[in-house]
Amino acid sequence: MTHRLLCAVLALLALTACASDPPPLEQLRLTEQALTQARAVGADEQLPELVQAEDKLRRAQAAMAEEAFKQARVLAEQAELDARLAEARVLTAKSQDQLAVLGKQINRLRRQLGDLQ
Repeated sequence: MTHRLLCAVLALLALTACASDPPPLEQLRLTEQALTQARAVGADEQLPELVQAEDKLRRAQAAMAEEAFKQARVLAEQAELDARLAEARVLTAKSQDQLAVLGKQINRLRRQLGDLQ
């Protein structure tokens, strides 16, 4: 009887091990890459999304150390999205600034053309 119980416990442990999530190494790499890219376009600690992304990445790395791979994956995915949002906010602000400059230049040219007529 103990032999059957031992076999059943071992089989259950084997199934549990197979069902566990693998370490999200690729997701962590993508998240770090997204953070690097956000910083490269000008995102800094003034953007709450970047701060959140960095915090979630740290928490994901801590979860990895504890082998809580599912939690690490979720946090890393959220961190990647936060970093991409930070990047998008910076790029949007830069585009709006460029549009404002172009609008001023167009208005100046219109005035100059009006003066010539």
